[in-house]
Amino acid sequence: MPPSKPNEPAREGQRIAKLLARAGIASRREIERMIAEGRVALDGKTLDTPATVLTSLEGVTVDGNPVAAPEPARLFRYHKSAGLLTAERDFTGRMTIYDRMPAGLPRVMPVGRLDLNTEGLLLLTTDGELKRQLELPSSGVERSYRARAYGNITQPQLEDLMLGVEIEGVRYGPINANIERRTGANVWIELTLTEGKNREVRRVLEYLGLEVSRLIRTRYGPFYLGDLPVGDVDEIRQNDLATFRTVLSKPGGGKAASNLQFAVRQRVPAAPKPQPVQAGGREPDGQRSRAQAPPRARAASPSPEPVEPRFTPRGTPPRAERPAREEAPARRGSPRAASAGEARFTPRVTPARATDRPSRPDRAPRDETIAKPARAARARAHRDTLEPRPPRSGPDRPTKGPSGGRGRPSRPGGPGKSARPPRTRK
Repeated sequence: MPPSKPNEPAREGQRIAKLLARAGIASRREIERMIAEGRVALDGKTLDTPATVLTSLEGVTVDGNPVAAPEPARLFRYHKSAGLLTAERDFTGRMTIYDRMPAGLPRVMPVGRLDLNTEGLLLLTTDGELKRQLELPSSGVERSYRARAYGNITQPQLEDLMLGVEIEGVRYGPINANIERRTGANVWIELTLTEGKNREVRRVLEYLGLEVSRLIRTRYGPFYLGDLPVGDVDEIRQNDLATFRTVLSKPGGGKAASNLQFAVRQRVPAAPKPQPVQAGGREPDGQRSRAQAPPRARAASPSPEPVEPRFTPRGTPPRAERPAREEAPARRGSPRAASAGEARFTPRVTPARATDRPSRPDRAPRDETIAKPARAARARAHRDTLEPRPPRSGPDRPTKGPSGGRGRPSRPGGPGKSARPPRTRK
């Protein structure tokens, strides 16, 4: 190796298994197995030991194929369901997380492990170095869980976990535990820890006399499970990942990096806005703005130029232009027909109706019309055959009573009526 310059720090080499794992070839343990099988070579010479230290992967081949330079690290969220192993394969035939992942993902490695019956958030990454950085307890990256347990527990008992606890010779670090709610004989407990040892949450709660029936991981660092559907995968944005790694690399940055606030899902690009109209009344893309769009044509004749599409907001399909509708023929008597030269509508004139009533001198004669003169003549002849009606007022008007009309008999002394006999007292 050529000597480094005085002002340039010397480049430290790394084991070939670590470099290949960071390049996304396989896990370190799998790469050591591949080296033992003679599948890895350097400059055409097969390697027989995983202790080879290199500064780059230049000249390294796997199964005869050159290894490309590592791409930027990528991080994914995965909602693991219960009943899946966090492993690449299982020799007993049980289902693993790779059997249920959606297609199209690159080769990813799980960050940490979730037990067979534990569900929730599982981070996946393409970079072995990022995986190791997130897993180390010394990094101080927080993990949060929600546990449903059966038994009696009090909040002071959970607060004692902040001092740490030793169970069967294994020392567990501080755990921040709080009772979330009680549902009958069960209790939901929220726990936050930084170590993540094997079955740590279950063993600590069993040590307190609780029986865990469900365990869900809801957070890993600043990345939350949120509303991610079961079995779904989405990717953390590159700028969020870069910010997280920058804060995490500082001394004591695990706590600060865990409190970062990031968007759960990637943002959807906004719809393009219409550009201002340039000189000549057209935009650069050949579309007209909404304000400059011409009104819809009403004439039946086609326009000389095709109508250009209008600006359509995102998510709305372009609206087809309506065909110009034809004008209906003008009705007789309408103003449009009069303008076209047609004669206006004139009402039908009927002869004046004859009447036998004497006209009143104080009222002007009416110009009435009779639609059916034959019917009016029959009605007039019928009235002539009737006797004249008695006057409505005067001494000759008939009175009410049994002899002259309807109603009660008239009182004594009435005209033409018999008096009611007076009552006699006994």
